[in-house]
Amino acid sequence: MNEISMGANETRIAQAVLEQRSSTVAEYGVYVGLDVHKDTIAVAVAPAGRSTPVSWGEVANKPKTIVKLVDRLTTAFDGQVMLFCYEAGPCGYALYRQLLGLGHDCQVVAPSLIPRKPGERIKTDRRDALKLAATLRSGDLTAVWVPDAEQEAMRDLTRARADLKAQERKARQQLGAFVLRHGHAWPSNKTRWTKSHYHWLESLRFAHDWQQVVLQEYIDAARAATQRVADLTAQLERVLPQWSLAPVVQSLKALRGVDTVAAMVLLAELGDISRFDSPRQLMGYLGLVPSEHSTGTRRRQGGITKCGNTHARRMLVESAWSYRFPARQTMHLKRKAQHASEPAKAIAWRAQKRLCGRYRSLLHAGKNTKQVTVAVARELVGFIWDIVCHEMPRHGHAAG
Repeated sequence: MNEISMGANETRIAQAVLEQRSSTVAEYGVYVGLDVHKDTIAVAVAPAGRSTPVSWGEVANKPKTIVKLVDRLTTAFDGQVMLFCYEAGPCGYALYRQLLGLGHDCQVVAPSLIPRKPGERIKTDRRDALKLAATLRSGDLTAVWVPDAEQEAMRDLTRARADLKAQERKARQQLGAFVLRHGHAWPSNKTRWTKSHYHWLESLRFAHDWQQVVLQEYIDAARAATQRVADLTAQLERVLPQWSLAPVVQSLKALRGVDTVAAMVLLAELGDISRFDSPRQLMGYLGLVPSEHSTGTRRRQGGITKCGNTHARRMLVESAWSYRFPARQTMHLKRKAQHASEPAKAIAWRAQKRLCGRYRSLLHAGKNTKQVTVAVARELVGFIWDIVCHEMPRHGHAAG
């Protein structure tokens, strides 16, 4: 690497990367790549240095088998501290926590950020494990943040509500499509899914009695889905006081467009947001920054990258819609923020003044509403980061 031709920033970045890789190599004596599936785990080992990684075959994906595997590796490598890794996926973090409990380190790595050669056309479990071991040793893998047990439980609850909300939307769409096919339409200027709307749906008559049965089944399915969403929303309200991040949730509710559900989703998905060094880093993590494909003197930027956590990004965009109205302190916002800290209330008011004006200025500049809302959501991230950084030291809560 020619440092003379590089700028000062590039030189410092390159040195930092090299120092990080060298410290990682020096810290561990053995690097173990695991290609994890529901029933089996392919194992590959790369000793410190430059020797070729070696496959250790496959083992069953069971806790007892994992203990035996670790014992074999410990004996083979004279008790050296080992660093394990596997890709984030449907098998979750149970293996990660078990390996930590056995006295070794482990990383859960982002699959989309694993280096891949363009010419690779053969993919097997054995090859994947060997690649993981080699890239783990070289320091080319990106570890994801792993939530603790409490954080993961809250994430399961918020994601279950999101799944049921999707089922509710689907059931309502199917019901509306059925009645529309037969020439019945609820007036567009009236609110749907109210008591009056359901009474109108039940009053509809069809030529055949089995069509009447179909209508009633669709109605029952929509009502049942709505009730399940309401039950899980109530469950979120009940468990909130037991959560270590409950005070931070109350402070985030001071922001316009952020209610209890939105605040819980954001913190359940992201954990301690103050672990990010800057709002810009958090924006990039959420995929709210513009993508770029530039070469030479030609610079091309497209839509947002959409990387990172989709659940949190969707909730942020939904919250950003409320800033299309003028900034003001309504009784609803004051009631919502009654349990928030004074610094959080001050930050929320600054956010209103900034983001409501930003929404109007971008709209007047000719941007469409979707682009404007995403831009407002990106800036909203900065105010959320500011509130969390004020609240986390105050309450001493860490999410993982």
